[in-house]
Amino acid sequence: MKLRHWHYGFSLLLGMALIPALRSQHLPLRFDWITLGAVYWLVLATQAIFVATIFSLVGLPRERVLTPFITRYRAQPLRIVLLMLYFVILLWASTWLKALVLTVDTVTLFELRDRQTFQQLRHSAAAVLAPALYLFAGFLLVFAYNDVLVSIRFNFQYDAAFNALDKWLFHVSVSDLSHWAIRRFPVSFFHALEFIYFGMFPQLGAGLILTSLCQGRSRSLQFVGAILTAYYFTLVVFYIWPSQGPYYVCPEHFARYPSSLQACTIQKTLIAKALRLWNHLPIRNISTDFYTPFPCMHITQPLILLWFMRPWKRIVAVLAAYDVLLVAAILLLEWHYFIDILAAVPMALIAIAMVDGRELLDTLRKRGTFRLARSSSPP
Repeated sequence: MKLRHWHYGFSLLLGMALIPALRSQHLPLRFDWITLGAVYWLVLATQAIFVATIFSLVGLPRERVLTPFITRYRAQPLRIVLLMLYFVILLWASTWLKALVLTVDTVTLFELRDRQTFQQLRHSAAAVLAPALYLFAGFLLVFAYNDVLVSIRFNFQYDAAFNALDKWLFHVSVSDLSHWAIRRFPVSFFHALEFIYFGMFPQLGAGLILTSLCQGRSRSLQFVGAILTAYYFTLVVFYIWPSQGPYYVCPEHFARYPSSLQACTIQKTLIAKALRLWNHLPIRNISTDFYTPFPCMHITQPLILLWFMRPWKRIVAVLAAYDVLLVAAILLLEWHYFIDILAAVPMALIAIAMVDGRELLDTLRKRGTFRLARSSSPP
């Protein structure tokens, strides 16, 4: 098996060992299908289509994306009226953001129907569905093995060490930085940070959709393979150096942060569930809980996405700007240590090298040759 296909072998081995692993820790072989299905196939899918549409408007040629749309709606003005009415109904029934996302998604799906034959639509749907199913199956494995590992290893074992390492390297802790922000910014600022933090996930779905439709199913499966490879290696790292995050070691975290923040609720839940698993108390099922902070997958995954979005330079520029804000959100909400974010870079490189090593080497060689040529050229 070629190196770029090893992620299939990893997934297969983890799948075969799942039942014995769960039984060894007396964990149920039951998944919370309602939550997992709703989050992945409804919420994230809806958001991913919206973000993929934005990416297409930003990165793809105007004559390919926007011009046919404008021409069609100018020729059929009734569509505009119906679209506005549809948006108003959604706005009355939900929030403005949900109304906007659902309206854009509906327009996008109708555009695909208008531009493609039935056979082309079937091909496009199959190209997206195969990597989407693979990513979903991989996430199920990651969530299940997270519970297994937390049952085996004390989840908070290296938090004090990572916190001390942060202070030694940067002369400040994440908690110090976030408490400084709490004193200076209103609650709305932290709600905006939450929006940025949770907005990372639709990016991955948008990347899956774009690579599937523009570069084919094989390339999209490579993208998913890189994401899952990073998760699998992160599980190994977690087994060696288990930790929870700076919100655990900070004694004032939950007292200082507003209770209205969704992040605080999730963090409290994660601590309680990790302790429950460690004490081998029974749990009902396996859900969306993820306990692995080192390295930071919230940075590893966007870096992998940047690599696969390379053909579209404007999309890369938008993602890079977003990722700068994402780092700030991660730190100020006390999700990860500085060292978690630094470790995300080599983890992303390892995952990319596993599935796209030849392309990565060629890119590094070209960059090295270009820099050498610039340094050796006369002034």
